Order: sequence, then C-alpha cells, then structure tokens
Amino acid sequence: MRGVGGVRWRRIASQVGRSVAVWAVSTVTMLVLAAILPDFQLQSADGDSATRIAVAAACGAGAFGILSAVVWPLLVRLLLLVPAFVLGLLVFFLNGSLLLLALRINPSGRGEAAPETAVIVAAVMSAVASATGAALAVRDDETYRRRLHRLATRSRRAHPPCPTAPGLLCVQLDGVGHDVLVDAVRKGLMPTVGRWLSGGGTQPAGERTPPADNTARPVVGRARSTHRLTPWRTDWSSQTGASQLGILHGSTFDVPAFRWYEKDRGEVMVCNRPTSAAELQRRAIRHTGDGGLLTVDGASRGNLFSGGADEQALVLSIAARRRSPANRSRAGYFAYFSDPAGAVRTALSFVAEVAREIGQSTRARLRGQRPRVGRGGLYPFIRAFATVVERDVVVAAVMGDMLAGRTAVYADLVAYDEVAHHSGPRSRDAEKVLQRLDRSLALLERVAEHAPRPYRIVVLSDHGQSPGETFRARYGLTLGDLVRAGCGLPVPRRARRTRSGAEARAAVRAALRRPVEEKGEHHRPARHSEPIVLASGNLGLISFPDVPHRMTKEEIDARHPALLTTLANHPGIGFLLVRSEQHDGVVLGAYGAEIPLARLDDEPGPLARFGPGAAAAVRRTHSFPHTADIMVNSAYDPADGEVLAFEEQIGSHGGLGGAQSHPFLLSPYELSAPAEDGEELTGAEHVHRVLRRWLSELDGPQVPLTPDVEEERAA
Repeated sequence: MRGVGGVRWRRIASQVGRSVAVWAVSTVTMLVLAAILPDFQLQSADGDSATRIAVAAACGAGAFGILSAVVWPLLVRLLLLVPAFVLGLLVFFLNGSLLLLALRINPSGRGEAAPETAVIVAAVMSAVASATGAALAVRDDETYRRRLHRLATRSRRAHPPCPTAPGLLCVQLDGVGHDVLVDAVRKGLMPTVGRWLSGGGTQPAGERTPPADNTARPVVGRARSTHRLTPWRTDWSSQTGASQLGILHGSTFDVPAFRWYEKDRGEVMVCNRPTSAAELQRRAIRHTGDGGLLTVDGASRGNLFSGGADEQALVLSIAARRRSPANRSRAGYFAYFSDPAGAVRTALSFVAEVAREIGQSTRARLRGQRPRVGRGGLYPFIRAFATVVERDVVVAAVMGDMLAGRTAVYADLVAYDEVAHHSGPRSRDAEKVLQRLDRSLALLERVAEHAPRPYRIVVLSDHGQSPGETFRARYGLTLGDLVRAGCGLPVPRRARRTRSGAEARAAVRAALRRPVEEKGEHHRPARHSEPIVLASGNLGLISFPDVPHRMTKEEIDARHPALLTTLANHPGIGFLLVRSEQHDGVVLGAYGAEIPLARLDDEPGPLARFGPGAAAAVRRTHSFPHTADIMVNSAYDPADGEVLAFEEQIGSHGGLGGAQSHPFLLSPYELSAPAEDGEELTGAEHVHRVLRRWLSELDGPQVPLTPDVEEERAA
C-alpha cells in the first residue's frame, strides 16, 4: 500500500511540477510579448517596477491558463451550433477574447491589449504552452496517454471493460494508388509505411514465416516485413462513393458513377451530397440485409457512409439531418477544438496551407506548367480544410477511439485526393501531402502502444488517380458540347467549365451548412428533348429525361442519327456502352466497332487497351437499373497512363484507364492474406468480405456473414 501511495504522490508531484513549469514559461512568454508589441502593456501609464510587471505577467498567464482549461471547452460546446468550418476560423478570435478577459480579471490590476494584438498574444501563448507541456511529458507515457484521452469524442464509463482481443483500425488514404504508394516508399517520402514493408518494425513473438501469396513484400537484408502490400482493382466506377459504400456496406450495386440521373425519380444522384449519401446507404443496407462493417462497437470518422457505426463524426450520410439530435456528424470538431492549443495549432497550419497553395499555384502559372487547371477562388481554402482541418480532426477522433478501446474503426483522410486533382497525382505538391499523411500514420502507431487493447492497423485506398489534361483543354469543348453537336442542338462558342467532384468540397459545404447541390444536379430541362450530360472524372453519362426507360441503340439512332457515331469516332472517346435490342448491350468504338457484351472476352475491341477486368466491369455496370442511356469512357493511352477528364481535373478517377483502377491494401501479417495465391482482389465488395473475415479472426463483432464469407471460413 505504501508503494502504491508513493507512486500516486510522485505522479501528483510530477503533474504539479509540469504545471508550474508551463506557468513559468507562459509568464516569460507574456513578458517578451509585452516588450516587443506596442499595443500590449503589463504596467500602468506611470510605469512600474520590474517586480510588479513580473507579478502582472504571472497573474495574467495563470488566469489565461485557467480560462483555457475551464471556459474554452464550454465556449466551444456552446458554439457547436455554428458551422464547424466557421468555428475553425473563429479560433483566433475566441482565444484572443479569453486573453482580454484574463487581463481584465488580473488580480494585479495591470495589463491591457488592443483586440487585434490580443489575438496574436493568445495564439503565441497557447502554442508555447502546448509545446512546453508536450516536451515535459515526452518521457512520461501516462501523461501522454492522459493528454490523448482528452481528445476522445465520448466517454465510455457506461461500457463494459475493454476486451483483450485486438481491435481493427482501417485508415483510408483517399485516392492514393498502389503505384504511387510504392514510389513514395522508394523515394523515402513515407518512412513509416516503408518501415512496415521493409522489416524495420518488431516482429510479433512466435510469428510464423508469412505464407506465399500474390502480395508485394519488399524486404531489406534479413529483416522481416511486418505488413504485406496487396493491390486490388475497382469496379468501372473508380471513385469514393462506390468503393467506400462497397467496403463499409458490402454493396456497390446500382452505383454507376459519381453522379447519375435517375429517370424514375427525376433527380440527379451525387455521391458527395448528404441526401444522396443517405439514400445510397439505405439502399445498400436493404440490398445486403445488415447494417454494415462497423455495426458492433464501431466508429466511422470522416467517411461518406457510417458503416453502421454508433460512433460517427464527420460522416456525410448523416449530415443531412441538420436538426436531428442523433446528428453527430460534427461531434469530432468539438473533441478537437475543445483543446485551445490544438485548435490554434490547426488554425495556424490552415493559414500556412492557404499561403502555400497560393504560392504553388502562382509558381505553376508563371512557369506555364501543363497540364494545369484553375486553382483560384475558394480552392486554397478548400485545400487547406482537407489537408489540415479534416486531417487533424479525424486523426484526433481516431486516437480517442483507440484509447477508448473500440473494436473497429474506419477513417478516411482526403488530403491527397484533393491536392492530386488539381496539382497532379505525382506532383511535388501531392508528394508533400503524402509525407504529412505518413506522419499521421506514425502518430496512430504510437497511440496504439498506449491503447487498452492491441490494434491491427490496416491502411488502404479506395481508388487511384490517372493523370492527363482535361477533355476541354485538349479539344476546346466539353462532353456536353459534343453531345449537343451530335444531337443537332446549338453549341456555345466557348466551352463552359465543369464542376469538380472532389470529396473535400462536400465536407466543406456540409461544415458551412450551405446547400450542397451543384448547378444542374437537380436538373429540370426546359426542353424535355435535351439530354442531361454528367461527368465523373473520365466517365461521362448521357440520359434523355423525357424517355422513362433506358433507351436502346436503335431508339437513339432513330432519334439522333449522328450522335453515337459522333461520340464513338471522336479521338478523345475510348468507348461507349449502350443497350441493344438485338444483343442486350453493346460496346461501340471508332471506325464502326460494335462488340456485343457476350463476346467481349473473346473480342474485346475498344476495351483491349484498358486491360484485364474491363469487360467484366462493363458488363456489371450494364446490369444496374440506373445505368445511363449512353455511358462514355474517355480515351486512354497505356504508354503514359493518361486519360482525359470530363471535369476540371488533371488527376482524375471515376472510369477505366490507368492507375485510377488500382488502389492498395496494406495489412499486418498477423491477419490472414487478403487473397489466395494467384487470386486477384477485385472490387470493393471483395475488400469488404476480407475485412469481415479479419474481424472474425480477431474475435471481433460477429456481424452477419454472407454465404461467400461463410464458405471462406469453412475452407
């Protein structure tokens, strides 16, 4: 008992010592700022002795520290009604207000600052106090763990004791292709991932030699790698909406693209619109018969869909329920911004990222870099939100989940995808983002060491990105213009810009509580005969809203004799998919190529250059109820891997062609191989079954299994 009491008192003494040290450093910081900032005073107008000034600084620093610890969390909770993105921008002003209040209640009666100066002083003091506290606690694991516990989004006092079985953490690096990851490791941009793959980590005791399989296992010398790297292939719709719905809910059925027109509802579905995401999630649950991968003791962070998790933060499918008490889509913002030091640090990084993007885009424009898309307007702020705010909030929420011992956690980091869309998948800008994402993985790995249960960390992506200039930049017209020309309709003299489908934009709009519909997404054509043309990366969809069913090739030819020929023979078009009265479905290409779907395996025709799996992907999409009248895939050059995006993106995904269809799955060897030797991991639904199997292996939640998974387990 005496030993336990001694440990307790030493811990208390250590905590008191750290608090005093932080107070002392904050006092010195306040004195220095008072000396160099003309609008910040710690003495009366007649002047004071050095002792009085020091006492005023100590009292002011102490009052500010107490207010930051007590009042700040309450203030942030009261401001949860404010859009989260706006809350992030208000961090400086809220912190400055606390400093002004601290000076007003200063027992010494000294101290005043101009409002704009108070903002600067508060930001500097919060950053210094945070850095000092972290430096003093760096060797104290218990203190470090307690600091991380404050980031948890919800207390688990009412929950049963944490199980000893390992938990599963899945981190999605949005848009990072398999080849991009391999190159980043080779260049040393992602040392954490490189260590996992090269054997720099610690091999679990008693771990057997990994079995032979079809996965990549870079090995350095005699070191044994701790993780395996497995490529997988997406469906035709190579985008987050389809892939993440398949991974979390086990179904990609009837998701033909990022956006598509549904004739029976007269509405455009958009994967990153909250109302559409909620509808897609309902359909997937109805199709599979269960709530999703995270149904039992799971957490969903930063995703489009919930996966059935009870714990949700920054989840788009619940963002539409703005006034519902059950809406926890922004709960993670409070968990993060309740720490003033972290909030200030994120806000400073946000401003720095905006400046960095402006500088990088200006440099690219001055150099005449090609290909290039517009990066002005609000884009610098959208990029900063994705690469700083969303990353910090999601990582903080995941740390809280791990320290709370949740069984299954799935989180999406969209930073790379947003930057690669506008700077290019292999640009220097995108590589910098990969470096920061690797640091986030290193932080999560360290937190796992302090979690109440072991964790198996799985890193994966939902798709890759294919480079290439835009269709509009190369040919001076959009896909919509080309369709209008083929239909004999007037074509604008200047091609209009198309909207980008980047995932981060939806998160920003949801955080701002602005309407999320883009122009034309609730399209009601003035003339019913005019087609609706939508773009999803290098995949185009053409629908005729006045025809209630999916039109056949014969019907389209009768109505617009030149349309299909105009599209199929255009050099920027790779192939078309249309329904056929004679052959059920046909693929059309240049020079009159017309291949029935049943003969694609023997006679791929226009699909030959798109590689293995293209025919199966096209056939599956053809079976969807809401496939467009005409599905258009852009041209693809296998020599350089380039496609032509129908949106304003120089790194795109959404269709077939190149790296966009080849994401990765990075998993520890403690888990079984994702695929058998010689078997290809194909489709997000297959990845879902793998994750279910791993949960079962870890004695995790016994979610309902599909017949295919039951057969795998029996084998």
